[in-house]
Amino acid sequence: MQAVVIPQFGGPEVLEVRELPNPQPGPGQVSIDVAYAGVNYAEIIFRRGVPGLPLPFVPGIEVAGYVRELGPDVQNLRVGQPVAALTIIAGGGYAEIAIAQASLVFPLDDLDGNIDLATAAALPSNVTTAFLLLSSVAKLHPGESVLVHAAAGGVGSVLGQMARYLGAGKVVGTVGSPDKIDYAKSLGYDQVLLRDEITDARAITGLPGFDIILDQVGGVTRTQSLELLNQLGRLVAMGNASNAEDVQISANLLWFTGKAILGFNLRAMSIEFPERVKTAARQALQLVASGKVRVDVTDVLSLEQAVEAHQRIEQRLTTGKLVLRVKG
Repeated sequence: MQAVVIPQFGGPEVLEVRELPNPQPGPGQVSIDVAYAGVNYAEIIFRRGVPGLPLPFVPGIEVAGYVRELGPDVQNLRVGQPVAALTIIAGGGYAEIAIAQASLVFPLDDLDGNIDLATAAALPSNVTTAFLLLSSVAKLHPGESVLVHAAAGGVGSVLGQMARYLGAGKVVGTVGSPDKIDYAKSLGYDQVLLRDEITDARAITGLPGFDIILDQVGGVTRTQSLELLNQLGRLVAMGNASNAEDVQISANLLWFTGKAILGFNLRAMSIEFPERVKTAARQALQLVASGKVRVDVTDVLSLEQAVEAHQRIEQRLTTGKLVLRVKG
């Protein structure tokens, strides 16, 4: 099979297309003929360098395609079935054949509505993350105010909609450049600010602060966000797209101000609580199939264009979701 590999850590240019042996599913696993693979910031982190990551490594945390082969002990799936899947535990999505845990494979033919395969490849990571973040981690209550950083990106383009669906009051987004404001507004945000305006967010929005802030940017944005939280507000750290140094936050500050900082990592949750992720993913996919949540696949590149895909994301040139066409 053809696959994109990380032969050594570095910039986008290190990615290579290679011929690799076809992988075989083990117990509790499924192999998938990949039609499309989602491109995520997580794969850029892998490419830049993760201690202990075996090289060469095939990145890719989500795919859509057709079940190729069932491993031992797999039930409730069938060969040829159209599916979306999280390959987040061991990677491998940037390939013609990917292996996934059966518990993280989601049939598309039993949804109440239709999802094409390109869109399906954009769902398992971002939409599941949005649902879990707001319902299980931040525990959104009806009427609460929500601030979402990177509101025009893959996850951000879904978070505002999911917050609205789950009953949020005012939903505000931030973006890194003016050309992304209109797109973010089209996703249902009440207001969209430039990230540089965050210190003036109270005056601009007319809110005393925010009950929930979802931060995938990191660095100074994280400390500025903490200052914007209401009492009993929750800041969720869910990424570090700025590639900034970690920030130190005083536990006593949290004590005195009555604020909370939470963390969320979909891979860690998929390893520890796969059934909870499966349940959330099924709910998330149904929301998209029924039209309650919109997912925009704004760029489709070929598998051989993985270098360009990573360049676009690192240079913050994307809105919505970028996927790689693998087969078909």
